[in-house]
Amino acid sequence: MKSFTTFITEAISSQSVPKPSNDNEADMTVAFGRFNPPTTGHERLMNKVKQVAGRGNYEIYPSRSNDPQKNPLDPETKIGYMQQMFPQHAKHIVNNPKAKTIFDALKGANERGAKSVNIVVGQDRQSEFQNLANKYNNKLYKFDRINVISAGDRDPDGEGISSMSASKLRKAAADDDFDTFRSGIPKALKDDAARKLYDSLRQGMNVQKQQNETWKIAPKFDWKNLRENYMNGNIFRVGDIVENDNTGLIGKIIRTGANYIIAVTEENIMFKSWIKDITEKFTEISGVPASQREVGTDALRDYTQRLSHNPIIINFINKSRRKRAKSNA
Repeated sequence: MKSFTTFITEAISSQSVPKPSNDNEADMTVAFGRFNPPTTGHERLMNKVKQVAGRGNYEIYPSRSNDPQKNPLDPETKIGYMQQMFPQHAKHIVNNPKAKTIFDALKGANERGAKSVNIVVGQDRQSEFQNLANKYNNKLYKFDRINVISAGDRDPDGEGISSMSASKLRKAAADDDFDTFRSGIPKALKDDAARKLYDSLRQGMNVQKQQNETWKIAPKFDWKNLRENYMNGNIFRVGDIVENDNTGLIGKIIRTGANYIIAVTEENIMFKSWIKDITEKFTEISGVPASQREVGTDALRDYTQRLSHNPIIINFINKSRRKRAKSNA
């Protein structure tokens, strides 16, 4: 006859042991980026997104931004090249004019039934996305779990192909250095197509007008002039409309710091950005086309006045005043 201890031991060992859960399992995995232009570094990002997704679905959201500085390729042109460069991911690259920010991507996934989501970003952006995505959970969307996962180190100044960034390729195009530019473009894109992309980039940047202005098209490579223009009040002033390059959020600057700004969108989303990660923006806000939103126009003035009466801005300003008064007391 078996002892009671033996009986219990055998009973426990006969039970199936559940497999440990994968913390990254989610209904949807997404990535949001400018891809202007797409590079070999972006191929690494997409491969990481697919790996994280596992058997689940994944979506790549290119931003809809278009300007002569950091976003010289229009969305349709950019996405067309992405599909050629990354054929294995082509069907997962989302071409949706309404998906302008990371929040649009998250809301879309949630509305289609996703209860959990992974967001894959460069390591240098992980903290920013972690804070924003979770801050607005249960406000703009409702997920049971949000995982923000690093795609690995980003080194825009590195020498290897893996370090090829869009900033480096925009600078190469501005410097009329096709060899460097070509080295950062996936081999899946043939040489003649790479040359057309190069020419389109140079045309979009108006290189003749922006000579010696690296701080505008690739600020990471000319931090000194970027900060000098900022400190002299030439750019990113209180009241200016800017876009966060990482998230696509567009808002009015309500406060400036030594090397950062705080802005708020029309939807009352407040965000903090380093000056290297923002671009002045006078485009489609509130449905008003760019041609009617230039500096000095009534449309831009009306918009900024509406934001000035925004409760979230008023509360922020009042808190700042109370904090300064307390510190001076």
